[in-house]
Amino acid sequence: MPTVIRKTVSPVIDGRRVRSVSWQVSSSIWSPPTDAYETEEACVVRMEIAGMREEDFEVAFENNLLLISGSRSDLPGRRAYHQMEIRFGKFASSVAITATVDVDNATAVYKDGFLTVILPKSKSNHHEVE
Repeated sequence: MPTVIRKTVSPVIDGRRVRSVSWQVSSSIWSPPTDAYETEEACVVRMEIAGMREEDFEVAFENNLLLISGSRSDLPGRRAYHQMEIRFGKFASSVAITATVDVDNATAVYKDGFLTVILPKSKSNHHEVE
């Protein structure tokens, strides 16, 4: 669950100290890099997230939103990091899908560290070539 953090700051503006409060939402859930694009045939969402298995993902489509979530486990054992940039734990991403899609024929494939979800457009979206 996200945590709301209240920060009080006192910047100096025009020689006077002004007190202000800012709010920051902190969450332990992170979002992997995600691309969303459209072709003539489909809406495609591609997420970069190495170290997973296909069965580790939850993919859902609700109210024109594609929801992708899961959890990436950290390596077992204690260690002292000198640099830490790889994120672990629960992740989630949502992408608005603006085209009418055929969810029953959607596919999701995880390969080489990328999850690719292909949502074929409904036939009413296709333009026939004469």
